[in-house]
Amino acid sequence: MAELHELTALEQWQALQRDEVSPTELARHYLDRIERLDDAIGAFTSVAAGSLAERVEAVEALPRTAPLWGLPIGDKDLVSRAGQPVRFGSRLTAEVVATTDDELVGVLDRAGAVSLGKTATPEFGLYGYTEPLDGVPTRNPWALDRGAAGSSGGAAAAVAARLLPFAPGSDGGGSVRIPAAACGLVGLKPTRGLVPAGSGVDRLAGLVVPGPIARTVADAALLLDAMIERVHGRIDHHFTLRAPDADDGPLLGHAVRGEGRFQLAVLDGSPWDSAFELAVDPEARAAVDVATRAFTAMGHGLEELTLRDAERYPTDFTTIWQASAAGVPASSEAELALLEPITRSLVERGRALPATRLMETLASLHRFERSVLAQFAPFDAIITPALAQTPRPIGWYDQDSPELNFEQQVRYAPHTSFVNATGLPAITLPVHETSEGLPMGVQLIGRPGGEATLLALGAQLERRLRWQNRVPSVAR
Repeated sequence: MAELHELTALEQWQALQRDEVSPTELARHYLDRIERLDDAIGAFTSVAAGSLAERVEAVEALPRTAPLWGLPIGDKDLVSRAGQPVRFGSRLTAEVVATTDDELVGVLDRAGAVSLGKTATPEFGLYGYTEPLDGVPTRNPWALDRGAAGSSGGAAAAVAARLLPFAPGSDGGGSVRIPAAACGLVGLKPTRGLVPAGSGVDRLAGLVVPGPIARTVADAALLLDAMIERVHGRIDHHFTLRAPDADDGPLLGHAVRGEGRFQLAVLDGSPWDSAFELAVDPEARAAVDVATRAFTAMGHGLEELTLRDAERYPTDFTTIWQASAAGVPASSEAELALLEPITRSLVERGRALPATRLMETLASLHRFERSVLAQFAPFDAIITPALAQTPRPIGWYDQDSPELNFEQQVRYAPHTSFVNATGLPAITLPVHETSEGLPMGVQLIGRPGGEATLLALGAQLERRLRWQNRVPSVAR
């Protein structure tokens, strides 16, 4: 019989339904693995073993058919859960204990999830790597000298090492998809507005949305369905961005069935090409080749597409990235001194931006969004490399020069941030493995509200390539 952590999240949920395992037994199984393995990985910043009995009692009071009933998760350390530390990956907030729950915490609790602790993130989630200067780096379970990426690096490392069956993350420029790709997992960024408790509408430029990180496409759909939280079959929308009736029902069925033939396009280049001379690693190209050969063999239509009207995008996104740091809760010199040097520079630059510059940038990004949606409209999904380089070694990112650091992040993942700027859904799929055993993947970008299509395409690739059978040695 397979060990519990070898089962998919969906299989674990089914075992819970059949009383083959209890929520307490499943949680303790994972807590034991965290205790034994996480010192070498650094996926968790805190473990909530002491509150397990209270959480399980709350879960057992829910209907057993709750979508995540008894399944363990971890909260990203940007998310507040009452009574638990919320450090935001920073020395500035190292002693903060949350007094209230963030909205998504309540959603996942009502779905029956059991939080085992906080997963690691870089300082205030600002970076595509998880290597705090005053802490331990989060290592990639496939190669411990490589990073797990970020900003949901702890979540991805935990899932890859089988310390969790799946995990929620948040994505403002690739922060679900980048670490998922680096750690050989499925990562899904939903359409802006799909998840009511993290629609993105209440954030600057609508960039940040929550999304699932999982080992399989079906597990990603299972967690995303719970994040959406349908009440009496309907989504309780908090904004008018998406019509309340625009819902095809649970996404899990699309991920399980994996049906349909679609028109696809491979994107040539990236929106950053006007700012940097970007090189796509042969292993990244190999991942795209694996996916396109499989899609062609399955009968999907395939074309090439070159993105237009992206000349201003690098400047615009850089401005928004700096502006987003302006809200970091540091005002005095003593507080600013606790920030990492790159973060402090971002905060100072963001606070110096004139309002007119910010308004011009937002207007430019809206024009970019309209142009991209028009160019992508003939296709059901757009294919890009998930990452342009193999997972980066620990310590690779420059911690002194903000300009070089930002360029390094762009060179590693030039195809993710513009998806946030346009509000589109995207999924990363671990289709390839290098000769060194490092995972490489592709990204599929869908139409607005096109999660069902992305999950169906992902399921078709998963059945053909069977990446779910790969296991990093540290997890065995």
